[in-house]
Amino acid sequence: MPARILIVDDMLPSIKVLAAKLSGEYYDVLTAPDGRSALDMVGDQEPDLVLLDVMMPGMDGFEVCRRIKDAPATTHIPVVMVTALSDTADRVRGLEAGADDFLTKPVSDDMLFARIRSLIRMKRMLDQWRMREETTLKLGFPLDRDVVVIDGTGSARIMLIDDSPIETSNIRRVLSRDHDSVTVLPNTGPNAGSVVDKVAKADADVLIVGIADESEDALRLCSQFRSREETRLLPILLIGGEENMDRLLKALELGVNDFILRPLDDEEFLARVRTQVRRKRYQDRLHANFLHSLSLALTDSLTGLHNRRYLNTHLEAVMQRMANTEKPLCLLMIDIDHFKSTNDSHGHAIGDKALCGVAQRIARNVRGFDLAARYGGEEFVVVMPDTSLEVAVAVAERLRAKIAERPIAETDSKEGVWVTVSIGVAADESGGATSEALLKRADEALYQAKNAGRNQVIPEPREGTRISWEADLV
Repeated sequence: MPARILIVDDMLPSIKVLAAKLSGEYYDVLTAPDGRSALDMVGDQEPDLVLLDVMMPGMDGFEVCRRIKDAPATTHIPVVMVTALSDTADRVRGLEAGADDFLTKPVSDDMLFARIRSLIRMKRMLDQWRMREETTLKLGFPLDRDVVVIDGTGSARIMLIDDSPIETSNIRRVLSRDHDSVTVLPNTGPNAGSVVDKVAKADADVLIVGIADESEDALRLCSQFRSREETRLLPILLIGGEENMDRLLKALELGVNDFILRPLDDEEFLARVRTQVRRKRYQDRLHANFLHSLSLALTDSLTGLHNRRYLNTHLEAVMQRMANTEKPLCLLMIDIDHFKSTNDSHGHAIGDKALCGVAQRIARNVRGFDLAARYGGEEFVVVMPDTSLEVAVAVAERLRAKIAERPIAETDSKEGVWVTVSIGVAADESGGATSEALLKRADEALYQAKNAGRNQVIPEPREGTRISWEADLV
């Protein structure tokens, strides 16, 4: 997961040690010796994450963090305080200043990198929503800029999964200070499916899950929440003991946002919950802004996907951002095979249903930060930022199989309408292509797929590279 990380510390030896570890994991490392330099670099370099020391001359880490989080342009950048301070009061102060985490030295490499990977995943999701907001502005739809300012954290809707009456009572007591409403559900067991359904329908701000024993139920449950559309972005906070550390770190890899160790410190627990509530409300506001400003001029009225006009503007912005950060971008060009025959055989009403069915399967089988659009007629395009050609081909093959595996639309006959798609894949890995050129290359690959017999995926040729169809989809 390549990313740009800014280390802020006035101690050169500390910077060198941490920079060496991060470079060894292929992160792009920036450094700043003091708070004022750090603020300048955050604005100019747009890092994906800031690792911030607290005790620095001039401006301390608490103030640096507060300024980063108070600025609308940088509030979404994760900040992790890594410091020798170990008092709970310092940890709480850091979290209340807006830090996404507070780690006390010495920090194990496993802990550090698990936290980094988790926060970068979250930041990239927010980046895509911010880019979509910028696209909407460029198209002439003004937004209320106050929407991107994080509001308060009180009166949050909290879902708590825990079987301990003592811990449940204590959590209710602590969260009552913010007037949060807490709904308690049983911890997994045979009722796991019911629990997932209840949380999915609750529209909660934060989900808290207690790890009660050495079973894998809590982690499996969290994995189910991340696989459900309704709870995919719901902040999850785990509670566990020191003996659960391996599983807590694994939970971060599964998509859990944060964890806290027992025995719970009231102030730290409340601060960590507030952090997740702020993040959820910021995310919800970005989403609401985007939906509010979206109009029929930007959406295909039949399928509900973005239309070609929106695609062209958004693609320009994404390609520019990927070029600036030296990250690859891929396009999938998708065409329904023999669609004219479907219309001729079943009528245009069924043909429209088939188009909608294909659009739905595309939307469900790409990542949340990819952009799916109807390009025209029976053609669709998927924009995949920060994605290699190998991964894009594997996603396209999975998508092709999903569309072909069952009927796409119902008819009076029992068989329904079966359709297949051909997919061309193109990549911009150097940042030198234009959007028009990339679309043309994807279209040429699609043309090859149709000429080769249809119902298949063809990537554009890339000299010296052999495509792996079993690429990692993470």
